[in-house]
Amino acid sequence: MAPPKRHSCNNHDPISSPPSSGAATSARGPRRRNGVNSEDLESHGDRELTLDAAQATRNVRTSSRPLDRNQMRKLLDSRNDREVLEGLRRVISMMYRNHKTLPFFSSVVKNVASPNIEIKKLVYIYLIHHAEHEPDLALLSINTIQKSLSDTNPQVRALALKTMSGIRVPVISQIVSLAIKKGVVDMSPFVRKAAALAIPKCYRLDPGQSPQLIDYLATLLGDKQYYVAGAAVAAFLEICPERMDLIHKHYRGLVRKIVDMDEWSQLAMLRLMTYYARRCFPRMSQASDKPPEETGIDDFYGESAGSGRGQDQMSLNPDLLLLLNSIRPLLQSRNSGVVIAVTRCYVDVGTPEYVKLAVGPLIALLRGAQDIQQVALYNVVSVCLLRPTDFVRYASHFLVKATDSAPVWELKLEVLTIIFPHSPMHVKSLILKELEHFSQGSNKALVREAVRAIGRCAQSDAATAPRCLKLLLGQITSLDGTLAAESLTVIRHLIQQDAEGHAGTVVRLAKNLDSATDAQARATIIWLVGEFSGLNGEDNIAPDVLRILLKEFPNESEAAKRQILLLAAKVYLHHVNRKSERDTQRDAEEDPPQETETHPIARLWDYVLLLVRYDTSFDLRDRARMYRSLLGVPQLATLMLLAPKPAPQAPSPSESRKGFLLGSSTLVLAGGGGVHGLRGYETLPDWVESGKEPDAKLRDQDGSSASSRYDVEKSAVPASERLDDAARAAATRTNGLGEGVGAKTLDDWLAEEEEESGETEEETEEETDDEDEEEASEEEDEESDDDGEGDRLVKS
Repeated sequence: MAPPKRHSCNNHDPISSPPSSGAATSARGPRRRNGVNSEDLESHGDRELTLDAAQATRNVRTSSRPLDRNQMRKLLDSRNDREVLEGLRRVISMMYRNHKTLPFFSSVVKNVASPNIEIKKLVYIYLIHHAEHEPDLALLSINTIQKSLSDTNPQVRALALKTMSGIRVPVISQIVSLAIKKGVVDMSPFVRKAAALAIPKCYRLDPGQSPQLIDYLATLLGDKQYYVAGAAVAAFLEICPERMDLIHKHYRGLVRKIVDMDEWSQLAMLRLMTYYARRCFPRMSQASDKPPEETGIDDFYGESAGSGRGQDQMSLNPDLLLLLNSIRPLLQSRNSGVVIAVTRCYVDVGTPEYVKLAVGPLIALLRGAQDIQQVALYNVVSVCLLRPTDFVRYASHFLVKATDSAPVWELKLEVLTIIFPHSPMHVKSLILKELEHFSQGSNKALVREAVRAIGRCAQSDAATAPRCLKLLLGQITSLDGTLAAESLTVIRHLIQQDAEGHAGTVVRLAKNLDSATDAQARATIIWLVGEFSGLNGEDNIAPDVLRILLKEFPNESEAAKRQILLLAAKVYLHHVNRKSERDTQRDAEEDPPQETETHPIARLWDYVLLLVRYDTSFDLRDRARMYRSLLGVPQLATLMLLAPKPAPQAPSPSESRKGFLLGSSTLVLAGGGGVHGLRGYETLPDWVESGKEPDAKLRDQDGSSASSRYDVEKSAVPASERLDDAARAAATRTNGLGEGVGAKTLDDWLAEEEEESGETEEETEEETDDEDEEEASEEEDEESDDDGEGDRLVKS
């Protein structure tokens, strides 16, 4: 006999078995475990509503059994808050799974007047999502939402303002503007923050509201709460980023609040302050061309009294220096975007010393996930192109790991090649060993990049070029065609930079021609032999190499055949030029004898033309006819075939990204954005010319001058010095051993004590006199009262 089934309480269906009265009372009661707290309200508006909805739907278990439309309407139309919540959770779940929920619009929206805040949240989420499809029905709920703006609960007021601004119906733009006006002067900072976040939404609904919105924004920028000011800055950048006149009087207050703002507001603030510094502070003048001195731990904390940074600080505007010092703690932010934004600010408006402070936190981002590493490395490369010496000490952080993705190790190899010429010898040796190891791997893409990196190292540092060349020459006989071809390409670049110094290298390459199996590698060697076929006159090896290659000409690849044909043309042209010179010399002396035998080089040229004539490649046949016609005029052929070629350069792959803003998507996707970046990319404004910057007094409207605030900021840094001074002053007053003008003797101490005792005695005498007078007055009052009572008794 099977045991009876036990019903689990977790599978309770609120429709089939209605809740008890106690549960219903609890649901209708004031207790709200899932309510909005202050931390949720500090995040941005649209994201808050989504998080609140997820929180409301997560903590209550619902039945997985799907319901039909009539049952859903029954839940939404119920008078029980618990059943309404159940229905709303099902509707929101369906909405985020792309199911049709528009038929429930009227049933959902009529719950907007519910006093339950959980029901309000879910209704507002649904209303924002479907308001565009049903604008007429959405407008019916506007009056109820407006009433919520006067609710006693600030959370309800903030939620109503966010919802009203999120309904994308242009007709209500005026109503939204009035709601923002009311929220700007609200006592709750959460409502004021919601008003700041609603300003850009209202601007998108109706740009004609811009004057009123800018007035509201000017008020919110000066708010004392940091999260209100941060939201106001984000709105400012969206609707009127060119109105820097609104920032002047709030500049110092915003700079002081930046450390306390949330991460997204910090990003907006750093962007705004970078633009502000470019437009309102003239470019600092360099005091000297000397390289910056090494800074120690005291310099890091700003307590060094050395002169290494003093000259640069004197050329900075005090307000700019206040900004640079205030954002330094943000380098320790947990948000990688904030760290990159601080680095961008230091690079664009700071000094090299501040950029050096940002290098360490920037390197720390490489410990994150692969996507964060990749974006961070793009920014690292961009900064490294400007300040390569600051990254030398972190060379070990750019060694390739087995778990690195292709974009990550490409950028790491690029950083290693950038810092290579600025590194000491042991670091150079480490980098070359690393590149040699990966050039012999199995990953063809990594092998190719490693060989190219070796070539860039050799071009950037002439002292290590022989070692790099030796390393590459050992790879040309490799069975890996990719390794051999890339090695020869790099060798060709190195040889072209110093042709006369690498004549022996060309001979060595020619000897290895038989062992080279890759078609592209053989073609590269043949081209090098032909390029330097004019050295040493008739003692050059080019004719012999050509004679050997013609033996296997039919079996060569088409790329090698083209280079053999070009080699034959160059060798024959050199022979014609030398013969012409000899004939000219003999004409000057005597009549030359007629040559009866044909030179071997001429025979080789005729043989090459004969081989190519019957080749299957029409390209080779066309080239042969062109070379034969061109060699009929040796002077023209010399200009075409033997013209000196510039030495090729192998710049860093990120040179095309140089100049783009750090942290921008254009920096990462510069390959598809062209020279001017992606659509929407904004470059930094130029530095304002000296004498045309705004008056510094405009930033003094908050009640203090720039010099006084700078002095306060400056004195706040070396706090230890002030503590030491206070301790020394206390020790001087205690034991009398201090030196200076204010030292006191024993007689002075005794005289002060006598004066103090005399003053205390006088005070006590005055107090006793006052007490005697008060007692006498009280006695007189009592006597007068007694006399009055006696008179009344006698009369009665």
